[in-house]
Amino acid sequence: MMPDDDLHKPLGLDRKAPPRWGLSSLAWPAILAAAALAGFTVWHGVPTAAPDESQATAAIGQEAPAAAPPSVPPAKPALQARPSGLVQSAAEVEMESGVKVIRGNGGTAPDAMIIEVPQAHSLALAAAPDPRLVEMCRYGGLPRIGADGARPADVYARPAEVNAALKADAPRIAIVVGGLGLSRRMTDAAIADLPAAVTFAFAPYGRELIANVAAARANGHEVILQAPMEPIDYPQTDPGPHVLLSGATLAQNTDNLHWLMSRFPGYIGIANFLGAKFTADLASFAPVLQEIGERGLIYLDDGTSPQSLALTLAAQDNVPAAKADLVLDATPDGIDAALVRLEAIARDKGLAIAMASALPDSLAKISRFARVAQSRGLALIPLSAAIGKDTPSLVDRGQ
Repeated sequence: MMPDDDLHKPLGLDRKAPPRWGLSSLAWPAILAAAALAGFTVWHGVPTAAPDESQATAAIGQEAPAAAPPSVPPAKPALQARPSGLVQSAAEVEMESGVKVIRGNGGTAPDAMIIEVPQAHSLALAAAPDPRLVEMCRYGGLPRIGADGARPADVYARPAEVNAALKADAPRIAIVVGGLGLSRRMTDAAIADLPAAVTFAFAPYGRELIANVAAARANGHEVILQAPMEPIDYPQTDPGPHVLLSGATLAQNTDNLHWLMSRFPGYIGIANFLGAKFTADLASFAPVLQEIGERGLIYLDDGTSPQSLALTLAAQDNVPAAKADLVLDATPDGIDAALVRLEAIARDKGLAIAMASALPDSLAKISRFARVAQSRGLALIPLSAAIGKDTPSLVDRGQ
């Protein structure tokens, strides 16, 4: 058993986290998107309408003569329709829209500047737990397939989105950020900084685990459970209590799996945490993966062990599963280079899946990548859209 400090500390992660914002950063995308759209629409004399796309874009041209002031100046600058073809100055756009443009070296507006304002999505996830999908055990509720055939992987998934700004065959990227629920600061930062299409993986430990998962799902993030599995050098490297072991009996591993599954509701599937030894042991791993599928869950192999039998066993037992193409923050050349490779894989195969840890640098760079993904013709999707019961080919993607 690990000391309490280790139990509630990110597994192999730094506890340090960026400072909390005074105003939730989730509020800013919606404020900026509405303001930018209002300024852009009035500029062109088009009636204002609610935005449908994930980003609002405003182009700022060169400075032009300002229009004559109204005869009776209002107490607060009002939005005025402008004659067709008349270009506003950058200052006017900023004043009317409320969007602040920060220019390099304090310079004036360039010939063309594009401001991308992400819009906050408010797609609601199904409430959890759904009574149809709960089987009680001595540890609490376990996920199960409902009597009506409803699967947790489907019911708790993030609803599908159709983005008219992207081509139907746009390269798709699913990013899963793991190690959440152990550090409240890092969990809050991930919820605040990452778009809802990013899937969150929660460790089965933590003092406020259920509340943290609920907060993530309330902000649109679908979640998976990270199950600790035996690494090669166990017990020198210990993933945590109730670890699944290759030397344990079927009854022992089943009991530990049930403990892990009961920690919080609302997850769509399970991913391994460590487990190079366990996932290569046919006798021990096969019944665990089979039960995961029988409970209506998906399985994600984090891609760290080339000896893992996950995809082979998943194909045999018809368990929806896939293997991550990259662990973004485990590459020697850094996360920026890993994100470049991730995009290349997506363009080559049509789909790429990546894992990452809830570290400050990882969160910042994934957030920046996500903000420009659409402008690069990439579709950022939740894990459920990459692994489904109707997409068995995912287990054979030439990895």
